[in-house]
Amino acid sequence: MKHRITRAAALACATLTLSACSSVNVNLWPFGRDEEQDPSRTPAGASAYQCEGGKRLFVRYLDNGAAAWVILPDREFRLNKIASASGTRYSNGSATLDVKDGAATLAEGAAVTHAGCKASGG
Repeated sequence: MKHRITRAAALACATLTLSACSSVNVNLWPFGRDEEQDPSRTPAGASAYQCEGGKRLFVRYLDNGAAAWVILPDREFRLNKIASASGTRYSNGSATLDVKDGAATLAEGAAVTHAGCKASGG
């Protein structure tokens, strides 16, 4: 006995399958917890910086300082350590983080997006 699947049955099956996917909780925060991360709290292993204009910046130093993981409210990215005449500089070709004496400046392209950043306790 052959069974034929009608278009209506296939559509119903696909709808049920896709509706089940809508209940899947995908947690993209890479720092451990299942609940939503409070953006005002310092992520585990990161240094907090309070910047001009009420902005905040978090940096997790990787590979004994060979790289920095920059954590902003809307995105995160890696910067690799590059040569610098003074202080420490990290870059990925489009963003640059300069760190010196507990202060940091983040520039994206020619624009400084986070200036006057001072290390804070969290």
